[in-house]
Amino acid sequence: MPPRADAGHPPLVSALPLEPLAPPTSRAAAIPDRRPTVIPGRGPVGDGRPIWQQLLPEGVDRRPPWLTVRMPAGGTPDALRRTMRGLRLHTVCEEARCPNLGECWSHGTATFMILGDTCTRACAFCAVRSGRPQGLDLDEPDRVATAAEAMAVSHVVVTSVDRDDLPDGGAGVFAATIRAVHRRIPGAVVEVLTPDFQGDPEALATVLDAGPEVFNHNIETVPRLFPRVRPRSRYRRSLAVLRAAKRLRPEVTTKSGLMVGLGEDAEEVRSVLRDLRAHDVELVTIGQYLRPSLRHIRCARFWRPDEFRALGRYGMGLGFAHVESGPLVRSSYHAHEQVRRAQPAAG
Repeated sequence: MPPRADAGHPPLVSALPLEPLAPPTSRAAAIPDRRPTVIPGRGPVGDGRPIWQQLLPEGVDRRPPWLTVRMPAGGTPDALRRTMRGLRLHTVCEEARCPNLGECWSHGTATFMILGDTCTRACAFCAVRSGRPQGLDLDEPDRVATAAEAMAVSHVVVTSVDRDDLPDGGAGVFAATIRAVHRRIPGAVVEVLTPDFQGDPEALATVLDAGPEVFNHNIETVPRLFPRVRPRSRYRRSLAVLRAAKRLRPEVTTKSGLMVGLGEDAEEVRSVLRDLRAHDVELVTIGQYLRPSLRHIRCARFWRPDEFRALGRYGMGLGFAHVESGPLVRSSYHAHEQVRRAQPAAG
């Protein structure tokens, strides 16, 4: 779907100047292989090991201790799950198989996933179901606000599947959700994690005009790996969306995130951080990619905690208000703390 013409909001990529990006690496490093390792009707092609071991990087037999988490039994997570199911809501915590689900749900926080549970794109890393979505639930914004109020949270994170089948990419439902939460919980911080809306400036303006306090769009990986990891997305387009958000609403905090462990190297990650900062991004999250299934792109390696700390220091040196970098970090992990820690620097 090409961007709609709009006199007030010109197309992002053609109208907004972009900072020069680092030239593509000349290395002959191969893009990670995503060929299926499952034979239809016969199950996984195995080497005799349990499936969980086959999901690990080559030569690794078990997850390192810094990637081991325990799931709590009963209590708040079960109550929150019943609340979500009772209101017919989805959480990205469950759909994306987030390793922090137990910790976050134990504290009564969750990231709401709107616009259904079926994505029109099929990114190589993502566990969310892809396919052809059916219909649109216009009552969903009020149900999200009801759940957020019941959880008594002051920082509400809202994300979505990609809905390239909709004329506005789902921007109208994002806007309605932001307004519904603000009505129910005056003073709440609403953080949205949106798709790229295919670079449509009108869709982006619709979301920002609703008044979110934080606008997040994840870059996810380095440009060399985009064709394999995010084949229907574009690196420059994602950067342009982030810059446009800040220009449309300077008071909004802009945020992005990326994964490591897909085959990139440290200099490629540092280059992405430089690009994000040059495009007015203020908050960044960096976490370890964990392969959800044998159908997903292979995990090349596990980055060590000291490497994450080094990336965090490098990012802070570039002038970000806050960089959350660690093996188990995800875009919405400790989201309220990320904003709080950024405030003194932003001030």
